[in-house]
Amino acid sequence: MNIGMEIKKLRTEKGITLKELSEKSELSVGFLSQLERGLTTIAVDSLEKLADILEVHLTHFFNYPLKRKDMVLRSYEQEVMDSEGGFIKYSLSTNLENRQLVPRLIEILPQKENEEILSYKHAGEEFIYVLEGILTVFINGTRYEVYPGDSVHMDSTIAHNWANYTNKKVQLLAVNTPNFIYK
Repeated sequence: MNIGMEIKKLRTEKGITLKELSEKSELSVGFLSQLERGLTTIAVDSLEKLADILEVHLTHFFNYPLKRKDMVLRSYEQEVMDSEGGFIKYSLSTNLENRQLVPRLIEILPQKENEEILSYKHAGEEFIYVLEGILTVFINGTRYEVYPGDSVHMDSTIAHNWANYTNKKVQLLAVNTPNFIYK
């Protein structure tokens, strides 16, 4: 599912203008416009605000196997949670209900170094383990190059973001708390 297109669909169905959504969400009109066109991604806390305004549950934006009983997820069963803004996010869990962690396999496609990377903050912790490629991580305004086998573990309330400034994909394991699929 393209989150931005779904936001636009819900917004127009409810007769809400971009300006009104901007005022209610405290996100700029320009950012929302880029999001709706698939040119940027959104932090979970901001998506949660939009979900509340658009009167849908946060899980509405994720094509996700939410309630399987199996505890083992085979590699060929991994489903794409999201694929926009140069990121492909795969589910690494069969069931997130009543769970604290959100484990994902993320592939980040190459991007130009002159593309603006906006840092964001959200509740919880974040753990990243680079499997392939070189990940550029921004934490509190400091830039780090993270190589395969390297990891990052941080408080997510610190301003952060990541990018792929190489010409090859980056693949990483990301584990977040709190569970943003089920609160």
